[in-house]
Amino acid sequence: MKNYRRNQKKAQELADQLEQFVTPLLILLDKFLDKRLVQTFQRTLVAILTFRHSLYGLLLSELGGYILSPDQAPAGTKRLSNLLRSNKWGYWLIERFLWRKATEFITQQAENGQVALVLWDESVIEKSESVELEGLCAVRSSKASRLKRIKRGFYNPPTNRPIFVPGMQWLTLMVVGMAGYPYLATMKWWTNRGKFATQRQTVIQQMVRRCAYYWKRQVIHVGDRGFANHVWLGLMLYFNLRFVLRWQTKYHLVDAKGKRCAWHIARGKRTLDSRVVWDARRQCYRKIGIVYIAVTHPDFPDMPLFLVVSRPGKHLKPWYLLTSEPITCLEDAWQIIFIYVRRWQIEMTYRYAKSELAIESPRLWAWKNRIKIMMMVALVYAFLLSLLDSQFDSLRHWLLRHWCHRTGTRYQHFSIPLYRIRSALSRLWLSHPPSFLFSWKNSG
Repeated sequence: MKNYRRNQKKAQELADQLEQFVTPLLILLDKFLDKRLVQTFQRTLVAILTFRHSLYGLLLSELGGYILSPDQAPAGTKRLSNLLRSNKWGYWLIERFLWRKATEFITQQAENGQVALVLWDESVIEKSESVELEGLCAVRSSKASRLKRIKRGFYNPPTNRPIFVPGMQWLTLMVVGMAGYPYLATMKWWTNRGKFATQRQTVIQQMVRRCAYYWKRQVIHVGDRGFANHVWLGLMLYFNLRFVLRWQTKYHLVDAKGKRCAWHIARGKRTLDSRVVWDARRQCYRKIGIVYIAVTHPDFPDMPLFLVVSRPGKHLKPWYLLTSEPITCLEDAWQIIFIYVRRWQIEMTYRYAKSELAIESPRLWAWKNRIKIMMMVALVYAFLLSLLDSQFDSLRHWLLRHWCHRTGTRYQHFSIPLYRIRSALSRLWLSHPPSFLFSWKNSG
């Protein structure tokens, strides 16, 4: 009985944290929606957290059994459907809420004299078995690419040609410091077909303008090779924003000897310094060499830039990092390397959203309704990230110890056990369903 009461208390404490996290958004939704739809919104967040299934995690018929109870699943499904089909609210409310959270973190970092990083990355939502959903376009399948890898001992090696399937384009911005957990700023989905068609360049321009308006030069934008083009670079320079960009080795830059490829510029340059650093991805120490060169871009000759080259050793490709940050010493160059290392946080976001949060599973036909539930998934992910804050250390330790206990060296090395947190939270709430207080007075 003592353990039961303690578990019930902890379950309610975590439920209160969720309610406290989303309360500003619920108050805003209450201005547009009926009280019952606001309750359904909050219960849907709990259902998404509780129901763990990579293929069916966001099916309305499955979530309906968690919104109410298994014997009332049709009624719960109808409530969720009414919420998503309502024209009185839009996904932009969640987007604005997440953006405000990220802005607060950036302001806090600036007040503490620390730099905040904006991580840019792109992916796709693959709906390989769908053809009738609104807003589907051709996307390059990463799943097919993984399946096509040649494996020793197997026959008929696959072709190198890419495979395209129906899906949606996906752009994510995350805000993070040089240490600590990240904040989700926004997730944006778009298509280049149908009545909702837009172009990648248009989406990029909109996001850069928004960042320039709200955050100005308080942040450093970090992009992968997918953003290594004159469009993204030109927007950064036009709005006078700070950036670190991984440059393509064959793309041209201009140094003292003229216009050359990035790898040609760095070829023959002696390593200026080397350090032994921890490789968090491969879980090992690695000796890294570094060299930096002052360059410009052929399309923007008046803008001074620096090319920082990280040399990780034999059999590993070097990084060519193009930055607008002034580099006057080796410590400045090392800082650019460490800034780019933080970009790995957004790669883990995509993996977690697809494998753990089942963000590719919705089967809603209408484009706007599909975006709504996917933004609710983004909100759930932002809440899970907030549980990594140091103020929840004792609560998180208890949760993992009692509801997702794991042994072995592999799990001991996890510094951010986000998968285990959700697994433990799901089991706890299934065993001890929490209650939620609704203080909204609106009647519709």
